[in-house]
Amino acid sequence: MSSRRIAMKAVDWLAFGERVPPNQRAMFNALKTRSDALSSRLTSLAEKPPAIDWGYYQKVIMKAGMVDEFEKKYNALKIPEPIDTQIEKINAQEQEANKSAQSYAQASKERISKCEKELAKFKSMVPFDQMTLEDLNDAFPETKLDTVKYPFWPHKPISEL
Repeated sequence: MSSRRIAMKAVDWLAFGERVPPNQRAMFNALKTRSDALSSRLTSLAEKPPAIDWGYYQKVIMKAGMVDEFEKKYNALKIPEPIDTQIEKINAQEQEANKSAQSYAQASKERISKCEKELAKFKSMVPFDQMTLEDLNDAFPETKLDTVKYPFWPHKPISEL
């Protein structure tokens, strides 16, 4: 029992509740209520069960040897605790999720810095209503016309008419 109590992890219900969508709030409240009820029942149990007074039963029960047989069987009874076979998989998944979250956070920081640079560029440029064609080409080089590929743009050459 003590190993189970040590292995229990505390749940941060406030952080958990912040992530619950409004349409699932009732299910979250039911889960929290059930979890609180189970944890209170678990904490109310004694660490070890109360000891059996075998002397009392030997005095009360008339059949000779019956209490001794029960005591021998009771003391020989060993209930194995279940072996946790999934903890390694869970820890591996948790580490993988942490790595992917960190890489996503790093990529997000890079995207943010890139967007901030672009925003600074937009804030420092001439307003669009005051731009000349040269200012537009300087600010956005992709808008500059390719006179080699399209030498007569926007007009067609006479030979094509």
